[in-house]
Order: sequence, then C-alpha cells, then structure tokens
Amino acid sequence: MSVVLSKAEARETVWRAMEMRGVARFPGCKGRIPNFAGAERAALRLRDLPAWRDARVVKINPDASQLPVRRMALREGKVVYMAVPRLRERACFLELDPWRLGPKASQAASIGGAARLGRPRTIHAVPRIDLIVCGAVAVNGRGARVGKGGGFSDLEYALLAETGKVGPDVPIVTTVHGVQVLPQALEMRPHDIPLDAAITPEGTLQFAQIFPRPPGLFREALTADQIAEVPVLRELLK
Repeated sequence: MSVVLSKAEARETVWRAMEMRGVARFPGCKGRIPNFAGAERAALRLRDLPAWRDARVVKINPDASQLPVRRMALREGKVVYMAVPRLRERACFLELDPWRLGPKASQAASIGGAARLGRPRTIHAVPRIDLIVCGAVAVNGRGARVGKGGGFSDLEYALLAETGKVGPDVPIVTTVHGVQVLPQALEMRPHDIPLDAAITPEGTLQFAQIFPRPPGLFREALTADQIAEVPVLRELLK
C-alpha cells in the first residue's frame, strides 16, 4: 500500500528540504508559500503554456513566489485579480488592469502595490477567469496540491465557482521549485483544488484530471469562524 502524506507531513517535508538545499529565498519558507530560487525562470516557462498565451483575465495568488508571474502578466496586458488577504473585505478581490494603471502597472505587481493601486471589486464584479495561478507548498505527479494551511486558495476557487466566474475546465497551475514536487501520494479532500500543471525552473509537469474539481462551496465544511470572518460568505449564504 502506498504511503499517503498528510498535509502537515508534506509541508514539513518540503520546508525542511528547501532549507537543507538552500533554495528558499527571503523571508524563509516555514509557515508560508515558499519563495524559491529560480522563480523567474519558472515564470518564463509558464509563458510556453497555451493556457497562458490564450488567457486575458488571470487570477494569481499574492505570494512572493508568484511575483514574477504577476509582473509578466501585467507586462503582457493581462488583467490580474488578486484576493484580498483572508478575504476580509466585501470587495474581496483587487483588479490590476494594466491599461488603467499605465506606467504604474509594474508597481501594482507587489502586495503593497496592489493594495495601493488595485481597484477593489466584489465577487459579482469579477469577470470570467481564464486561468488560475495559485501558490503551493507541495505538489505531486498526480496533480495533488498542498497549500500553507489556511485554506484560502481553495475557498477563493469555491467562491468563484459558486458565482459562475470559473468553469470546471479553467486551467489551474502553479510555479514551484523541483524540491516541492514530492513522489508520495498527498492527502486531498473534496474541497481541495487539484492542479493541471506545475512549472519548475527546469520544466513543466502536466497532470491528468484525476481529482474532481470542487463545484462550489461545501457548506457543511464551513466553520462558524470562517463565515463570521469572510463577508462574502455571509452574503452568499443568506
């Protein structure tokens, strides 16, 4: 029987390996989506994907490891949506439109720049998303993904699916270091988002759709704290 790593085990395995190999960049990897050496090369490889070339509206996570991806998207004229940290505002996404931002577009790629220059948008004002670039702590060869443990990437996807902003075939990809690709099976729950591809500085891993996509919110899995802390959840659950 194959060993299935729990999410906690997968995180610790990757964080420890990145520290030992010296491939984690500032501010370190423990407790976060790790920034990694070669993130820029991985972003450039992402450009080779047809899903990237065809996308006009892209949701990208705000972590440092995907900063090169956000910069590249804005340079290429793609409209970028970033979630507000912990979805704590009713207008829970920031719209980064390079045509509106003009010469300030490159500044908007950072977390601070997006907060300062991005246009807050409610989930109902977000258009259909063509591509999702999410962060990951660990992935494997079957398209399983483990995040840092907050569950917000999964919740963001569920909210977008619930409101018809993403379809079941929207590509979901990540950029990671090769150390983050584990050989073991990884724990996946019904509300976890699987990956279609993982791009490393050395190459691209394409995955078959083995794990089902969450069709929307799993109401029975939401906690009272989540509902209390996320305004858009309270709105949708009325």
